[in-house]
Amino acid sequence: MPSTRPGLLLGFAAYAIWGAFPLYFPLLEPSAPVEILAHRIVWSALTMALLVVVVSRARTLRAMLRDRRTTLLLVVAAATITANWGTYIYGVNSERVVETSLGYFINPLVTVLMGVLILGERLRPLQWVALGIGFVAVSVLTWDYGRLPWVALVLAFSFGTYGLAKKSAGVGAVESLTFETALIAPFALGYLAWLGAAGDARFAGEGWGHVLLLASSGIVTAIPLLCFSGAATRISMTSLGLLQYLAPIIQFSLGVTVLGEHMPSERWIGFGLVWLALALFTAEALHARRRQLALVAESSAA
Repeated sequence: MPSTRPGLLLGFAAYAIWGAFPLYFPLLEPSAPVEILAHRIVWSALTMALLVVVVSRARTLRAMLRDRRTTLLLVVAAATITANWGTYIYGVNSERVVETSLGYFINPLVTVLMGVLILGERLRPLQWVALGIGFVAVSVLTWDYGRLPWVALVLAFSFGTYGLAKKSAGVGAVESLTFETALIAPFALGYLAWLGAAGDARFAGEGWGHVLLLASSGIVTAIPLLCFSGAATRISMTSLGLLQYLAPIIQFSLGVTVLGEHMPSERWIGFGLVWLALALFTAEALHARRRQLALVAESSAA
């Protein structure tokens, strides 16, 4: 039986890098969030195009584009990941790191809800309880913030839609992200050109360090993706699902400690309810998985 340690290390690396993003994006200021987003798209498109050549995925990419359904699904994925990236950059650079972490904490619950509403999936009783607690948590946080935690909700629903589109497309991570960023890159380039013509671009006006930081956004995007892809082929989906909580845990910890975001008692209660919902959801999923494996083992023995 092959060792799962390399897969676990790759998965840990992917989610740890994503978790550390709140320390990276503020370094790209004084560029505004939309300018940062445009640069991330353009540099990611260039990085992914080079990666496709290096890992010899060009033929797979061409074959993927011949399927109209797959292409349409990836167009949806491109739109939703753009919304996700833009909202995340805005959230981090407007000192809402704790709220961005909330988006990725509730993402598993949102994904389950989308499965019910869109795919007609049926939930088990404890899953309904977890969703109910999650709804109460969002209500408590809405009362605490004095508004809907829209940054968290946009992140959760955009990433949930992105995951649904990618799952339905059923294509490789490298090929799909190459297509997604290439599709949006012309719009990003157009925006950067307009920004430069208006004299509002900050790309070249802040020194070479700023230029290199913005250019690094493509590599920063690609590295955790490659780690995640390597982990997904080496460890179980259960292990990968548990590792996904690492990123928002790191983000939340950074927001509260390093970045010093205020956490009143009501907000702690809201997050506590979210964590309770996730604990129930995860425990139920693990129990269902063990029961399924036991049934498979019994049928094989028979």
